[in-house]
Amino acid sequence: MRIVKDTARVKVPASSGNLGPGFDSMGMAHDVWDEVSATLTTGASRVVILGEGNNTLPKDDSHLIVRTMRETFERLGAPTPGIDLVCRNSIPHGKGMGSSAAALAAGVMLVRELLGAPDAFTKDEVFNIVADYEGHPDNAAPAVYGGATVSWREGDRYKTAQLPVLQKVKTTLLVPDEVLLTAAARAALPDMVPLVDAAFNASRSALMVHALTQDPELLFAATDDRLHQQYRAESMVHTAAVLAALREAGWPAVVSGAGPSILVFAEVDPAMANIFAQQGFRTVDSKQVRGAHAVDV
Repeated sequence: MRIVKDTARVKVPASSGNLGPGFDSMGMAHDVWDEVSATLTTGASRVVILGEGNNTLPKDDSHLIVRTMRETFERLGAPTPGIDLVCRNSIPHGKGMGSSAAALAAGVMLVRELLGAPDAFTKDEVFNIVADYEGHPDNAAPAVYGGATVSWREGDRYKTAQLPVLQKVKTTLLVPDEVLLTAAARAALPDMVPLVDAAFNASRSALMVHALTQDPELLFAATDDRLHQQYRAESMVHTAAVLAALREAGWPAVVSGAGPSILVFAEVDPAMANIFAQQGFRTVDSKQVRGAHAVDV
């Protein structure tokens, strides 16, 4: 493949991985977006960051999107020029809202646009590259396709199915001030879990699909989990306490991805949002959105 354009722009949504029991397999996109513009150059790469990550993310060749673009160009046998990026970020980092998957998807989608080959370089290929870079598909699928997804691996390929979520299923994100790196959250997980817990999560994952697409009244039972949230609780004590209080009160709530944000499968009214604010969580209403897409430049 060869480069046919020197400028491209894409938008990629935030996402929640796991959705409670669907560890590393289920995910959902949210109406929170990063928009990234890329211009190819002959010099060193430069990155301008507006919004989230402006004071923390690198602004040179070590930036994740630049690295992803370079690796993808090489993967496809295309030349690897210098890259000027402008990132308009709304997805918080270290909050369990899929910021790394969004960055990876943005990088691969930008390469797709710059090569001008959407028919040859399909979204299925984009998804597989992103999931391969990420190491698991739960955030990669909603970032690329949008909506709610369930994903799996067959041989050396990742596959996904989009779930026709009922319109009456509402979601709200509770986003705390603190951050939690995904690597730290994964390090808290055991190598083995009791068989009874594995069986419990298998039933709840299946029920989650039914609840989202057929019967939202079952969402509270469907969002129960014994595979990862209890093991991560010590690394996000405040989140674990609020999550426990929500579930004790009957709210269908889960840790968003690796945390520390919380995903609630319900609308939150202003009075409750104020209560959550007093607990250190800002409320972000969500809705079903499509995945990564190109923007006219």
